[in-house]
Amino acid sequence: MLPALLPIETARLLLRPLLAGDAPGMLALDSDPTVHRYLGGIGGAAATSLADSEATIRYIQAQYAASGIGRWAVLLRTTGEFMGWAGLKLVAGPVNSQRDFYDLGYRFLPCYWGQGYGYEAAQAWLHCGFDTLVLPRICAYADMRNAGSHRILARIGLRPGNLFEENGTACAWYEAPNPRLS
Repeated sequence: MLPALLPIETARLLLRPLLAGDAPGMLALDSDPTVHRYLGGIGGAAATSLADSEATIRYIQAQYAASGIGRWAVLLRTTGEFMGWAGLKLVAGPVNSQRDFYDLGYRFLPCYWGQGYGYEAAQAWLHCGFDTLVLPRICAYADMRNAGSHRILARIGLRPGNLFEENGTACAWYEAPNPRLS
């Protein structure tokens, strides 16, 4: 089990565990077809009701209890607005023939795209994973067509690996070892 984490603050963001009250924001996020454009077989089904979003939050909270980590809410620091989620998740796998790895992921409402928020959240989680949690490596993967995610993952320092298919979606693998453990 990983050590308990405090909320993470960046210059513009507040990252904290998802709460039941985040369900309306999660519904807006997970029901938006634009958000699902590059998720295909890797992002789960689109939400169609508040009950779907509440169930998703309970599922993520169960991940917190089981492994000490999971996706967290991302809020705009100045207003507290729900923007999406980001975080590390322990993936049992197999994904790309990998098992038991920490996956870095993020998902934002489209009105927040193209403003550097994804990069800021991903960078915060990479630092948390390596510095606070002392994870040996962090991985990520993205739909081959999602140029924005590829830019973010490369910019935070994850190295591109092989190409593979996940549930019918062509994906690129990224990873980085913890430089503090070298």
